[in-house]
Amino acid sequence: MDKPTIILATSNGIGMGHLTRASAIASELKEFSNPIIVSMAAGVVEVPKIAGVRFEYIPGRDRNWMGRFQWDSYLRDRLVALIDETDAKIVSFDGVVPYPGIIAIKSKRPEVKLVWVRRGFWQKTPQKYLLALQSRMMDLIITPGDFGQSYDNGPTSKRKDSVLVKPISIFDSKSTLSRELARAELGLDKNRPACLVQLGIGEADLNSKLTAALSGLIGWKDLQVVLTKEPIDSNGKNLAPVGLDIKIIRYFPLAKALNAFDAAICAAGYNSVHEELAARIPTLFVPNVRGTDNQSDRAKWAFDNEMALTVDQNNLKDIEDNAKKLQDEVLREKLSRNCNNLPSTTGGSEVAEIFKKLLAVPTKTGISLPITLISLKIRDIFARGFKGFVYSLLQLLTVVYRWIKPHNRGKVSYSDKLEIYENEEPDVLQKLIKSGKPFEHLIVNASPAYKSRRIEIASKAYLK
Repeated sequence: MDKPTIILATSNGIGMGHLTRASAIASELKEFSNPIIVSMAAGVVEVPKIAGVRFEYIPGRDRNWMGRFQWDSYLRDRLVALIDETDAKIVSFDGVVPYPGIIAIKSKRPEVKLVWVRRGFWQKTPQKYLLALQSRMMDLIITPGDFGQSYDNGPTSKRKDSVLVKPISIFDSKSTLSRELARAELGLDKNRPACLVQLGIGEADLNSKLTAALSGLIGWKDLQVVLTKEPIDSNGKNLAPVGLDIKIIRYFPLAKALNAFDAAICAAGYNSVHEELAARIPTLFVPNVRGTDNQSDRAKWAFDNEMALTVDQNNLKDIEDNAKKLQDEVLREKLSRNCNNLPSTTGGSEVAEIFKKLLAVPTKTGISLPITLISLKIRDIFARGFKGFVYSLLQLLTVVYRWIKPHNRGKVSYSDKLEIYENEEPDVLQKLIKSGKPFEHLIVNASPAYKSRRIEIASKAYLK
């Protein structure tokens, strides 16, 4: 009997959290199903290295390859085509809020079960008002556990509509490389200390934080500083202070080689916390305040429980001073030792087991999607009191205003040629993604009917 197909879709987040969680789950699903990952994140090209499953890259709406409303239909049609091609039984979405194109799958293929993998630690942004609306459209909601769960006071923390599982991480103490093998794999000196630094580069504030963190490492005897990107800004200026032995290493997934490091400095995203701390690496977390993820509170939990250091991300002196603390061997041993008390990161296998049971559960029927959406929206507006009503009214007025006077979101790059790419070769695919030119990526071994349908969908979406 053929294994059932499960599609794991992810948005294009700030980091790799969505995609990495999907990959961890896919690895566990292979025992009884054929998982396929589809993602708007460029990092999807690395999926075979983590999970060893088929995948497709889907251009996000921010690529401007088509109009905003065209993109919602394009996303829906692409996923429906993949469902038909693979006879998928479940579509899972890992992202902050499911796009209309995700929910609209139900209008075309109501028999397919729709799951939302909804990370907690939301900041209190206006997106919280969509929670009730989006949640009701799902067959199931799963919350990946968080080490710092008790510090989560965001909009999702009090909801009772999801199944909580243990933290999900691709770090596995049983299969990760030993310190000696990890250092050999990364090309590091086995006798010198090494510190991994993974902070964003690009905008001025991110560049300043990287420089401050690196400055705090000056004076650490024989230190090897490992970065995954060249510390150079858009003008070609070197962001690294003089006096450091910096090595640029591109290795994926780095979780398999974390034992190589004596310390780390990184943002406090879901991935970083549940990889670095699970690997018991003494870490300085520099929270990233962009997006919906409340990294500050997650990092505060780690600091309060003496498992990591954290900082006021606006204070460059604080970042430098705390980076310097990592040079203290006694402190590093204490932080590492305290991480022994963390729960296991077996959430991926728990989700796989949930999906296995879900396959046998009847699908929700009798839901009229348009009527339900309108009904839920009305309830959502009036259930929030006067302030909520005013907020929704302002949203409506904004939509009307923008319809009359559209906001300049950048020129849509319509194409006069349709390029199809069916391979999984990461370097070629990465170049295509970076090129900015529209192209269609297909799973390997796609049928002629699927190729034909995909060409039809793409031609309608963005050909001139």
